[in-house]
Amino acid sequence: MNRRAFLCGSIFVLAAPLAAAAQPPEKVPRVGYLSPGSPSEPFRQRRFEAFRQGLRELGYVEGQNIAIESRWAEGKYDRYPALAADLVRLKVDVIVTVGGRASQVAQQATRTIPIVMSVVIDPLGSGLVSSLARPGGNVTGLSLMASDLVGKQLQVLKEVVPEVSRVALLWNPANPGSAPQLRAAEAAARVLGVRLQTLEARAPQEIDSAFAAMTRERAGALVVLSDAILLNQRRQIAELAAERRLPAVYGPSEHAEAGGLMAYSANLLDLERRAATYVHKILKGAKPADLPVEQPTKFELVINMRTAKALGLTLPPSVLGRADQIIE
Repeated sequence: MNRRAFLCGSIFVLAAPLAAAAQPPEKVPRVGYLSPGSPSEPFRQRRFEAFRQGLRELGYVEGQNIAIESRWAEGKYDRYPALAADLVRLKVDVIVTVGGRASQVAQQATRTIPIVMSVVIDPLGSGLVSSLARPGGNVTGLSLMASDLVGKQLQVLKEVVPEVSRVALLWNPANPGSAPQLRAAEAAARVLGVRLQTLEARAPQEIDSAFAAMTRERAGALVVLSDAILLNQRRQIAELAAERRLPAVYGPSEHAEAGGLMAYSANLLDLERRAATYVHKILKGAKPADLPVEQPTKFELVINMRTAKALGLTLPPSVLGRADQIIE
């Protein structure tokens, strides 16, 4: 009996490592990340890093318990379908999309893979979700709330140049989030007693002609709506505004960093970081249809004082006192 027990015990000890080795390795979840920009752009890398930081805060380590498949449109919307299709082909567990157009194309590419919007101007108005409280499909995430902010952008512009009566508005009609912003801007303009001159720019080459039209119509100031293409051309827009001595207000802070006068928007780094929370919940079994779309909680007003001085503007203390960042 002792000999049999010894043999059985020996077989068990030898078999145990073999059984462990036969166990399939634990599946590492893969997250797709679809961005309108280029990984070579520092501000795009900052945003991407904010998302990755959010994952790290939740215990995820790339290469160990999560993998990220990033795809970059390099500022060309027509690249989105192929990039989204590639992520679907890879069977990623979640797709994180930056911007409304990326979110729309991803939704067209798949109705089953969960999609997390990190920065979308108006997910409800764009038709991405049926309700902010209960999205209802495979898309959820964070709203930029740009339509609600454009009125405040116009208000701060009016405080800086109170005598202005005609304001040019540059927008991209190809962006699904632009129309709600435009409607909000028109409503705010009526309240503030200014006339809006709306000018379209679907591509970089249309920006010069838009500024030429501003000059012909004698616009006294400029609002640039939030849009990926216009953000990619932020230096060109800032230079053209400076040449025509147009005080301008923008959405994302990168516009002010590139020489624009003022920028007022939600804190985009915070939105990217918070997108990781949605990814975490979905990987743990939550359904996008049941996860409410969140609104921004942090906002920032950035003022470029170098541009203000070049334009000969003296900004009122009421505006300077509200600034979260002043670029000297």
